[in-house]
Amino acid sequence: MYDAVADGYCYPGTTVLKNKLDLTDGDELDAFEAEASDVRADQELPAGDLDFTHFKAIHGHLFQDVYEWAGKIRTVRISKGGNPFCFPENIEGQANKLFAQLKKDKFLSGLEPELFAQRAAHFLSELNVIHAFREGNGRTQLSFFLLLADHAGHPLDLQDLDPNAVLNAMIAAFDGDEGPLAAVIHGLLKDEAD
Repeated sequence: MYDAVADGYCYPGTTVLKNKLDLTDGDELDAFEAEASDVRADQELPAGDLDFTHFKAIHGHLFQDVYEWAGKIRTVRISKGGNPFCFPENIEGQANKLFAQLKKDKFLSGLEPELFAQRAAHFLSELNVIHAFREGNGRTQLSFFLLLADHAGHPLDLQDLDPNAVLNAMIAAFDGDEGPLAAVIHGLLKDEAD
């Protein structure tokens, strides 16, 4: 849960995000958002070049039924647990820099599984710190990462994915320790499970 601060994305006097169904109850919105984005995640994701434009298109696809601003970078400052994410005025530049490095690194292709997991953990950690959207960052990161892993030749098996382990690993990475996230990724690699 983000630190609760009402902003222009929220209904006046609340921390409930404005949405296409005009749901003003937070629990109802959470349920609708989860259901709608799950349905969209099961569909074919937008094609792209594994760049920031592609990442934004995936967010737009996943949340198109929920938010008018789906696929658009946030314009407000947000934090979680008192830790601020990238300021909105820096998102575009930082994201373009991160995705340019990903392209320079050949989208993590040709790496041994352990090195892939380490490099992927670094990329996801940096992407999480950018936190490009007002809501839906984690689901967009996962959908994008599935595409990236497939492209890199390291498809993931999410059957045993433990959301709490991922959350804890992302928190550790935010604090500078990418090891737990690399371990989680390594454990999800299909080529390591065989």
